[in-house]
Amino acid sequence: MKIAIIQSLLHWENPTENRNYFEQKINGIQEETDLIVLPEMFTSGFTMNPETVAETMNGETITLLKSLAKTKNFAITGSLVIIENNNFYNRLVFIFPSGKIEYYDKKHLFSLAGEDKIYTSGNEKLIIEYKGFKICPLICYDLRFPVFARNTEDYDLLIYVANWPKPRTNAWDILLKARAIENMCYTIGVNRIGFDANNHEYIGHSQAIDFLGNSILEPQESEGVFVVVLNKQKMLETRNKFGFLNDRDVFEIR
Repeated sequence: MKIAIIQSLLHWENPTENRNYFEQKINGIQEETDLIVLPEMFTSGFTMNPETVAETMNGETITLLKSLAKTKNFAITGSLVIIENNNFYNRLVFIFPSGKIEYYDKKHLFSLAGEDKIYTSGNEKLIIEYKGFKICPLICYDLRFPVFARNTEDYDLLIYVANWPKPRTNAWDILLKARAIENMCYTIGVNRIGFDANNHEYIGHSQAIDFLGNSILEPQESEGVFVVVLNKQKMLETRNKFGFLNDRDVFEIR
């Protein structure tokens, strides 16, 4: 599977500018690609003012992504602010080329910033089946909670989309590698760069790691589109050789 990661600045609470930016970046991808991954809250930045940027599942952003996915014949994923039944969600959407949508609402809301007071938490882990891969998409703060991410479904790829600030970059790098090793899966982290309106700085470090913790794409600090290719057969051969997942614990999440 060939995956394009877009690491970018985000225009604060300005969905129109961000849509225009990502539309241009996506249209600029000329090589054949299977999946595009965008950061967390890619239409707004990590805002605690959802009423200024929230959209519905029939809004302009979803409409644009569906059109791009169909035209370019690849899937697109990333999170944005969605309003539904008078609740706000930090929702990751996965848009298939066919127009089909699957979504995951962020479970672990970032209480340090008050996200848990403003947004509604999800409670369902999502496993997406796409082009022979089983994909588990999660959002930013979820990275700190390994039990929820535990590979009990034999997924092949773990994706984290984020707005992860510079002071905690070391944790981002270490935890992404840990999730890849313990779950014996490919792991991709996609972060933003630049400053937000709260003067928080982000230096990206978007990256891709294989099932043994080796870097496929080293942490990046610049704006850009970065492409990685994943080999599922190689991963399965390694899993079968070592059998580490056969010894995982059985548990329930409550």
